[in-house]
Amino acid sequence: MVGGPFVYINYIHEDAPERLSVSSGATQGTGQATAVDGTWKVGTGSQAGYRVKEVLFGQKVEAVGRTSDVTGDLTLSGTKVDKGSFTVDLGTVKSDEDRRDQQFQGRIMEVSTYPNATFTLTEPIDLGSVPAAGAKVTAKATGTLKLKNAEKAVTFDVTASRTGADTVEVSGTIPVKFADYGIANPSVGPIQTEDNGQVEFLLKLTR
Repeated sequence: MVGGPFVYINYIHEDAPERLSVSSGATQGTGQATAVDGTWKVGTGSQAGYRVKEVLFGQKVEAVGRTSDVTGDLTLSGTKVDKGSFTVDLGTVKSDEDRRDQQFQGRIMEVSTYPNATFTLTEPIDLGSVPAAGAKVTAKATGTLKLKNAEKAVTFDVTASRTGADTVEVSGTIPVKFADYGIANPSVGPIQTEDNGQVEFLLKLTR
């Protein structure tokens, strides 16, 4: 009974993709810091999605779904992100399993009624300093996350990387407790999940 799931998970099932993160770079700037003031738009290469732990007959795996249909912008002034938001098209989120995607778009997220997820910054993010090209900085972000018809205040770490004079990457992971947003527990049949998951994102910004 356990042998089948074990073989499927360990020899057939694809490993979960790595967490979304900014491009590798030195922790100290490799170039001169220049002003970043202005509005930065979410551009090509941005991604967002979910990560949830699943258990199938005692075997643990991670379910990951993602989309590149992400829009939004951030406004920077000096060393602070004054405002910003991004929106994810949930109807285009895909994992490595069609049946999981059907459950996600149907009973779990009810995408036909609630097609988007949105994060909106409610407090400025203080980066501490303007990063030079190649530098990474980590700071706290506070805002509201809207999933389905519920909005909740969230605070989490974000990492920003200055990848060029006019390009910045920002990544983060937002913890989500399903009941807080009226989300049906993803468990179905022999697949059991915890009562929580994570929203992951990588924003590639240009101005």
